[in-house]
Amino acid sequence: MFANILRENKIAAGILAVIRIWLGYAWMTAGWGKLTGGFDASGYLNNAVANPVTGPDGAPVYSWYVNFLESFALPNIELFNFIVPLGEFLVGLGLILGCLTTAAMFFGLVMNFSFFLAGTVSHNPTDIFFGFILLFAGFNAGRYGLDRWVVPFLRKTFNKKADTTVSKVA
Repeated sequence: MFANILRENKIAAGILAVIRIWLGYAWMTAGWGKLTGGFDASGYLNNAVANPVTGPDGAPVYSWYVNFLESFALPNIELFNFIVPLGEFLVGLGLILGCLTTAAMFFGLVMNFSFFLAGTVSHNPTDIFFGFILLFAGFNAGRYGLDRWVVPFLRKTFNKKADTTVSKVA
């Protein structure tokens, strides 16, 4: 019942729009600050490698993530210095405009969990909580945004191609 309300109710869509815009503003301003103020993730990533999240026994809990940071992220730091601020800004823009809301929120959650795995708590629990609500709400989270027009257009465009492929096969 709650799922239906969250995914179909117009009042819930209004509440979701407020949450979406608030969260989008936080993402967009974080990304904009990094885009305009210069951003270098190497210090953050080196600190995450040097001080990994540890369990009660002192062993790293996410050794696979530390390995990822050491073997991929740090050697490709220029790429991460570009995609992190741009990604944060685009997630925020997508959420504020309500355009491709579920995709924007999915990638926002990927970044939230990446920060968590690196040992940063900050506002991530709140962002993850509201992010999952938006993601679970699906289309209704962007009903009062550009998704109202973008999602039907994309469905029509891609379903048309899928229908012609099926009819050619049959």
